[in-house]
Amino acid sequence: MQTGHELFVHGLENILDGERQLVEALQELANDSSNEQLKKAFESHWEETQGHAERLEQCFELLGESPEQSECKGIKGLIEEKKTFMEEDPTEDILDVFDVGAAIKTETYEICEYEALIQMAREMKHTKVAQLLSQNLKEEQAALRKMESFSKKLKPSEMMNEEQRARIQPTPAKKRGRRAA
Repeated sequence: MQTGHELFVHGLENILDGERQLVEALQELANDSSNEQLKKAFESHWEETQGHAERLEQCFELLGESPEQSECKGIKGLIEEKKTFMEEDPTEDILDVFDVGAAIKTETYEICEYEALIQMAREMKHTKVAQLLSQNLKEEQAALRKMESFSKKLKPSEMMNEEQRARIQPTPAKKRGRRAA
Protein backbone atom coordinates (compact mmCIF):
# COMPACT_ATOMS: atom_id res chain seq x y z
CA MET A 1 0.00 0.00 0.00
CA GLN A 2 1.57 3.22 -1.16
CA THR A 3 -1.07 5.97 -1.30
CA GLY A 4 -3.87 7.48 0.72
CA HIS A 5 -6.25 6.42 -2.03
CA GLU A 6 -5.23 2.78 -1.56
CA LEU A 7 -5.76 3.13 2.20
CA PHE A 8 -9.16 4.71 1.56
CA VAL A 9 -10.23 1.88 -0.76
CA HIS A 10 -8.97 -0.63 1.81
CA GLY A 11 -11.11 1.08 4.46
CA LEU A 12 -14.15 0.98 2.19
CA GLU A 13 -13.59 -2.74 1.53
CA ASN A 14 -13.25 -3.36 5.24
CA ILE A 15 -16.47 -1.58 6.23
CA LEU A 16 -18.35 -3.12 3.30
CA ASP A 17 -17.47 -6.57 4.62
CA GLY A 18 -18.42 -5.43 8.11
CA GLU A 19 -21.84 -4.27 6.91
CA ARG A 20 -22.38 -7.56 5.08
CA GLN A 21 -21.48 -9.52 8.22
CA LEU A 22 -23.92 -7.39 10.19
CA VAL A 23 -26.77 -8.10 7.80
CA GLU A 24 -26.58 -11.72 8.97
CA ALA A 25 -25.89 -10.86 12.61
CA LEU A 26 -28.79 -8.41 12.91
CA GLN A 27 -31.20 -11.08 11.74
CA GLU A 28 -29.95 -13.32 14.55
CA LEU A 29 -30.22 -10.51 17.09
CA ALA A 30 -33.83 -9.88 16.06
CA ASN A 31 -34.61 -13.59 16.35
CA ASP A 32 -32.96 -13.78 19.80
CA SER A 33 -34.80 -10.78 21.25
CA SER A 34 -37.50 -11.43 23.81
CA ASN A 35 -38.37 -7.71 23.98
CA GLU A 36 -40.69 -6.83 21.10
CA GLN A 37 -39.44 -3.24 20.76
CA LEU A 38 -35.84 -4.42 20.68
CA LYS A 39 -36.73 -7.04 18.07
CA LYS A 40 -38.28 -4.29 15.89
CA ALA A 41 -35.24 -2.05 16.37
CA PHE A 42 -32.90 -4.83 15.19
CA GLU A 43 -35.17 -5.58 12.21
CA SER A 44 -35.26 -1.91 11.27
CA HIS A 45 -31.49 -1.60 11.52
CA TRP A 46 -31.15 -4.78 9.44
CA GLU A 47 -32.94 -2.96 6.61
CA GLU A 48 -30.75 0.13 7.09
CA THR A 49 -27.62 -2.03 7.08
CA GLN A 50 -28.54 -3.46 3.69
CA GLY A 51 -28.78 0.14 2.51
CA HIS A 52 -25.35 0.87 3.99
CA ALA A 53 -23.82 -1.92 1.91
CA GLU A 54 -25.58 -0.62 -1.20
CA ARG A 55 -24.25 2.91 -0.60
CA LEU A 56 -20.75 1.52 -0.14
CA GLU A 57 -21.06 -0.30 -3.45
CA GLN A 58 -22.09 3.03 -5.02
CA CYS A 59 -18.94 4.57 -3.55
CA PHE A 60 -16.83 2.00 -5.38
CA GLU A 61 -18.65 2.78 -8.63
CA LEU A 62 -18.07 6.52 -8.18
CA LEU A 63 -14.37 5.86 -7.59
CA GLY A 64 -14.11 3.53 -10.60
CA GLU A 65 -12.96 0.75 -8.28
CA SER A 66 -14.09 -2.81 -7.69
CA PRO A 67 -14.06 -4.00 -4.09
CA GLU A 68 -11.65 -6.83 -3.42
CA GLN A 69 -12.49 -9.52 -0.90
CA SER A 70 -11.70 -8.26 2.57
CA GLU A 71 -12.52 -9.39 6.08
CA CYS A 72 -13.52 -6.88 8.72
CA LYS A 73 -11.89 -8.47 11.72
CA GLY A 74 -13.33 -5.88 14.12
CA ILE A 75 -16.93 -6.80 13.33
CA LYS A 76 -16.02 -10.47 13.07
CA GLY A 77 -14.59 -10.29 16.59
CA LEU A 78 -17.78 -8.76 17.96
CA ILE A 79 -19.84 -11.48 16.29
CA GLU A 80 -17.52 -14.16 17.73
CA GLU A 81 -17.94 -12.58 21.15
CA LYS A 82 -21.71 -13.14 20.85
CA LYS A 83 -21.24 -16.78 19.79
CA THR A 84 -18.99 -17.40 22.79
CA PHE A 85 -21.50 -15.73 25.09
CA MET A 86 -24.28 -17.99 23.82
CA GLU A 87 -22.31 -20.96 25.19
CA GLU A 88 -23.12 -19.58 28.67
CA ASP A 89 -26.83 -20.36 28.06
CA PRO A 90 -28.09 -16.92 29.13
CA THR A 91 -31.68 -16.28 30.18
CA GLU A 92 -33.80 -14.25 27.75
CA ASP A 93 -33.50 -11.01 29.73
CA ILE A 94 -29.73 -11.39 30.12
CA LEU A 95 -29.41 -12.09 26.40
CA ASP A 96 -31.34 -8.91 25.57
CA VAL A 97 -29.05 -6.86 27.82
CA PHE A 98 -25.96 -8.47 26.28
CA ASP A 99 -27.24 -7.88 22.73
CA VAL A 100 -27.87 -4.20 23.42
CA GLY A 101 -24.32 -3.84 24.76
CA ALA A 102 -22.95 -5.67 21.72
CA ALA A 103 -24.95 -3.38 19.43
CA ILE A 104 -23.53 -0.31 21.20
CA LYS A 105 -19.98 -1.62 20.69
CA THR A 106 -20.72 -2.33 17.03
CA GLU A 107 -22.30 1.06 16.34
CA THR A 108 -19.38 2.80 18.02
CA TYR A 109 -16.92 0.84 15.86
CA GLU A 110 -18.84 1.69 12.69
CA ILE A 111 -19.12 5.38 13.62
CA CYS A 112 -15.34 5.59 14.05
CA GLU A 113 -14.80 3.88 10.68
CA TYR A 114 -17.23 6.15 8.85
CA GLU A 115 -15.82 9.32 10.42
CA ALA A 116 -12.30 8.37 9.28
CA LEU A 117 -13.50 7.48 5.77
CA ILE A 118 -15.49 10.70 5.44
CA GLN A 119 -12.46 12.74 6.44
CA MET A 120 -10.32 10.98 3.82
CA ALA A 121 -13.03 11.33 1.14
CA ARG A 122 -13.22 15.07 1.78
CA GLU A 123 -9.43 15.44 1.70
CA MET A 124 -9.38 13.72 -1.71
CA LYS A 125 -12.35 15.83 -2.95
CA HIS A 126 -14.65 12.80 -3.33
CA THR A 127 -17.71 14.90 -2.50
CA LYS A 128 -20.41 12.45 -3.59
CA VAL A 129 -18.64 9.56 -1.83
CA ALA A 130 -18.41 11.66 1.35
CA GLN A 131 -22.17 12.36 1.10
CA LEU A 132 -23.00 8.66 0.79
CA LEU A 133 -20.73 7.81 3.71
CA SER A 134 -22.31 10.63 5.75
CA GLN A 135 -25.76 9.10 5.20
CA ASN A 136 -24.48 5.83 6.63
CA LEU A 137 -22.87 7.69 9.53
CA LYS A 138 -26.10 9.49 10.44
CA GLU A 139 -28.01 6.21 10.50
CA GLU A 140 -25.32 4.57 12.63
CA GLN A 141 -25.44 7.48 15.08
CA ALA A 142 -29.24 7.19 15.30
CA ALA A 143 -28.93 3.43 15.88
CA LEU A 144 -26.41 4.08 18.66
CA ARG A 145 -28.78 6.54 20.36
CA LYS A 146 -31.60 4.00 20.12
CA MET A 147 -29.45 1.24 21.63
CA GLU A 148 -28.26 3.57 24.41
CA SER A 149 -31.92 4.23 25.18
CA PHE A 150 -32.59 0.49 25.40
CA SER A 151 -29.54 0.16 27.63
CA LYS A 152 -31.17 2.47 30.17
CA LYS A 153 -34.49 0.57 30.07
CA LEU A 154 -33.53 -3.11 29.84
CA LYS A 155 -32.21 -4.62 33.03
CA PRO A 156 -31.82 -8.23 34.13
CA SER A 157 -34.81 -9.44 36.14
CA GLU A 158 -32.38 -10.49 38.85
CA MET A 159 -29.24 -8.43 39.33
CA MET A 160 -27.69 -10.68 42.00
CA ASN A 161 -28.51 -13.89 43.79
CA GLU A 162 -28.41 -14.21 47.60
CA GLU A 163 -24.80 -15.41 47.67
CA GLN A 164 -23.64 -12.49 45.52
CA ARG A 165 -25.56 -9.98 47.67
CA ALA A 166 -24.08 -11.48 50.84
CA ARG A 167 -20.56 -10.90 49.52
CA ILE A 168 -21.09 -7.17 49.26
CA GLN A 169 -23.12 -6.65 52.46
CA PRO A 170 -20.86 -5.56 55.30
CA THR A 171 -21.18 -7.62 58.46
CA PRO A 172 -21.88 -5.74 61.73
CA ALA A 173 -18.25 -6.28 62.84
CA LYS A 174 -16.96 -4.72 59.63
CA LYS A 175 -19.27 -1.74 60.08
CA ARG A 176 -17.93 -1.10 63.60
CA GLY A 177 -14.35 -1.48 62.39
CA ARG A 178 -14.82 1.24 59.80
CA ARG A 179 -16.29 3.67 62.29
CA ALA A 180 -13.36 3.22 64.65
CA ALA A 181 -10.77 3.66 61.94
